[in-house]
Formats: sequence, structure tokens, C-alpha cells
Amino acid sequence: MPTWNSRGLRGSTLEDLLNRTNEKYAGHGLALIQKIPTPITPINIDKESRHITLAYFDQKSTVDYIGAVQGIPVCFDAKECHTDTFPLANIHEHQLRFMEQFEKQQGIAFILIFFSHREEFYYLRFADLKSFWDRAQAGGRKSFRYEELDPSFFLPEESGILVPYLPVLQRDLDTRD
Repeated sequence: MPTWNSRGLRGSTLEDLLNRTNEKYAGHGLALIQKIPTPITPINIDKESRHITLAYFDQKSTVDYIGAVQGIPVCFDAKECHTDTFPLANIHEHQLRFMEQFEKQQGIAFILIFFSHREEFYYLRFADLKSFWDRAQAGGRKSFRYEELDPSFFLPEESGILVPYLPVLQRDLDTRD
């Protein structure tokens, strides 16, 4: 896998990487994906800088990104993990329910996880997320481990693409009924 330093992007956030990737995909006509802003209500605004210094969330957000890839509706959330254990508390029930409804409408829902300590990206299919979620609801682990993940859904290195999720999205499509 490419290293964070080799990309020359040290200090960039996962969101920045995804936004740049989505711009590249859009520029090549491969996908049209938009970042969904989280609605907020400002409480305090610094009059000099005109920056919001205190705000609260208006409503629960759904997912971070939504759009279409070659005519296929997709939605996904992006998460960063600093260890080999991903806590399911990082996924909110309303997000899971939205993704579930999205898939029922013939869309593709997934989570992109950046394992920062390994410098690896993982495409977590909704079906796998749901399986981990159901296990937790039944009294099992409230997390999943890196070792439980399907190795074929780690993102490959691709020249010029920071977070190359389209090849793995294709693998997801190919494995569906």
C-alpha cells in the first residue's frame, strides 16, 4: 500500500483525500459524488473573523457522501481508525437505517475505513456492516477486528487516485446476486 508520506499529503484529512478523489472521478466522467454537509445552527460568530466559534447540529446526519457511479446510486460514510479494532459506536443507528433503506432502493451503501496506523483503506460492504451490527445487537462484540475483514476489499494502489474505491465497488457489484 502507498504510504501517507509518499503521497505528499501529510496533515490532510480523510475528507480532503476523498474530495480530491471524487473530483478526479468526476473529471474523468466516472462518478458524480457529493459531500453532504452536516446541518448546523451557529450560536456564536466571531465578529472580526466572521468564523463560527460555537454551533450545534440541527439534525442527525445520514452519510458523508452520496451520488452516482455510472448510473448506480451510491452512498457512503468515511471513518478513520487508529487501531486494529473498529468500534461500532462510530456508526450511528440512524446511519445504518438510512444505508439499509438506500440498498432497498437498489443503491449501493458502504463505509470507507482508513486504518491510519497501517495506512490502508478498506471498503466495508453494507452487508458486512449489518452482520457486525447484528452480532453486537445479539450480545456479541461491539466492534470488529482487522483480522475479520475480507482481504479482497482493501483498496488497491492506483496511480493518480488517492482513495481508489471504484475498483472495489465493482468487486462489490460482482459479488451481489
